[in-house]
Amino acid sequence: MKSFCIKTNHSPIIDYLLKSLDTIPDIVFVKRKFKIYDNIIIHYMGKDMPSFVTALSQILTDSVILFYEPRLLHHLLYFNYFYFDACEKDSIEEFCFDLEDGLIESENPEVPLFYDREKQVLPSFIEYIQEHKSMILDGFVYFRLADYMTTLEKMVEYAVNQYVVEKEYTEFIDLLKIYIESNTCKQDLVHLIYTNGESILLDKHKSIISITEHTVEAKYLSDISFSSNDYTLNTLLTLLPKKIEVHVIGETDDFIHTLELIFGSRISLCKDCHICRTYRILNNVSHK
Repeated sequence: MKSFCIKTNHSPIIDYLLKSLDTIPDIVFVKRKFKIYDNIIIHYMGKDMPSFVTALSQILTDSVILFYEPRLLHHLLYFNYFYFDACEKDSIEEFCFDLEDGLIESENPEVPLFYDREKQVLPSFIEYIQEHKSMILDGFVYFRLADYMTTLEKMVEYAVNQYVVEKEYTEFIDLLKIYIESNTCKQDLVHLIYTNGESILLDKHKSIISITEHTVEAKYLSDISFSSNDYTLNTLLTLLPKKIEVHVIGETDDFIHTLELIFGSRISLCKDCHICRTYRILNNVSHK
C-alpha cells in the first residue's frame, strides 16, 4: 500500500483534488485539518504503483496549471514590469492567457515551449511522489519547479515584447493617417500590383512609377519593416494618391492589411480586372 498526503489551504484546489481523485481506482482518501493545513490523505491499495503515481501526478499537474499559473503570471508581470499601467498589464496578461491556450501562432522557437508546460511539471511530481509520503503543495510549486518557472518568465517576456511591438505598430499607423489627412493629394490614381510579396506601382496611364526614385525621401519609414515594401509605402506617402487600386496576384498579407489601415477608404482591392489577368499570366498564377 502507498500512502501520500497533500497539504494545502486553498479551498478551490482542495475541491478540485477531491473531485479528481474519484477517477483513480483502488484508492481511499479523506480530508483532515491538522494545525495550519488541510490534509488530503490518500491510500492506494492496488498493485499497479506506476499507474497510480502517474495518475496522481497528472491531477496535481493539472491543478498547478489551472490554479497556480494565472497567479504566477500575474505576479511576474506586476513585479518585473511594474512600469506598465493597469490597462497595459491587462492587455499583456490577456496575451499570456492566449499563449496558455495555444491560440498564438508564431515562428519564434520559444512559443511551442509555452504549450508544453505540462511536460515540465508532470515528471517533477512523479519523481517526488515516488520518493516521499507528503507534500506542501505551495512549497512544491514555488521551490521545486524551476524549469516551469523559467518558462513562465519567458512567456511573460514574450508577451511584453509582442505588446510593445503592436503598440508601436498602432502608433505608427495613427501617425501616418494623420499625415495623410493633413497633406494635399499629388496623384489621382495609383495602381499597385502585388505578387509574391513584391510591389509594382503604375500611374493612371498604366506607366510604371519608379519606386527607387523616391527612396532619397524615405522619411516616412519606421522600425516596423516590410523589407522592399518599405519603399513602396514611402512612395505612396510621397505621392499621396486620392485612390489606390491594389491588384492582388495571389494572397494578401500583413503589408496589404497595413496599407488598408493607413489609407482607409482610398484603398480598393481588385483580383479580376485586365491588369490582374495580365500580371497573373506573367507570373503564372491561377485565379482563385
